[in-house]
Amino acid sequence: MSADKDSPANPSRRDVLAASAGIAVAAAIGGTVKAAAEAKAPHALPPLPWADNALDPVISSRTIGFHYGKHHKAYVDNLNKLVAGTPFADQSLEQIVKATAGKSEHAGIFNNAAQVWNHTFYWYCLRPNGGGEPPQALKQKIEASFGSVDALKQELLTAATTQFGSGWAWLVKDGDKLAVTKTPNAEVPLTSGKTPLLTIDVWEHAYYLDYQNLRADYVNAVLGKLINWEFAAANLG
Repeated sequence: MSADKDSPANPSRRDVLAASAGIAVAAAIGGTVKAAAEAKAPHALPPLPWADNALDPVISSRTIGFHYGKHHKAYVDNLNKLVAGTPFADQSLEQIVKATAGKSEHAGIFNNAAQVWNHTFYWYCLRPNGGGEPPQALKQKIEASFGSVDALKQELLTAATTQFGSGWAWLVKDGDKLAVTKTPNAEVPLTSGKTPLLTIDVWEHAYYLDYQNLRADYVNAVLGKLINWEFAAANLG
């Protein structure tokens, strides 16, 4: 039996245009993140890509208020103080992260710069009414690397819940393959040559007001309802 005219197997032109528009928007968002990464001091707190209550009830506006308005802002403020009058004042955020990674004498600068980068990236990994199926090009790469989207989600859940203490779970591009990795504290995969596609923040301030100690519930909720696959697809390059 043939498929219906506008079935998923035969999407309508409207569906195709909507999907294309979504990817175009994601690409523009990727440009916003790139611009923030390339900005020099004094660094500014970038605006959120949605209203602070847009992720309710998965992530509450109260959590966003503390996470973005207090924690993220503090990293930006601290970074500006630390780089003032140093050669790093003339470097972009991404340059600072790469130049100070693994250097104990610059640990304070690295930690704050990387956390500014990580948080700016994280906000764009989330969107209202997210989740669902990834765009086709990304889905094909996921299936080639993990077998299925569900298998990828399980790997991200495992990485996020087994990260001891504070840190991040990541979907990255590593050469021609996709991979899941986790990093402690402020560490970020771009310092080891990997391309971040998505991240989930597992510092307690990201979820504790809403989920207390139930980190897995928070991660599953993000993966099911907020994850921004279009942003990940735009990051494939």
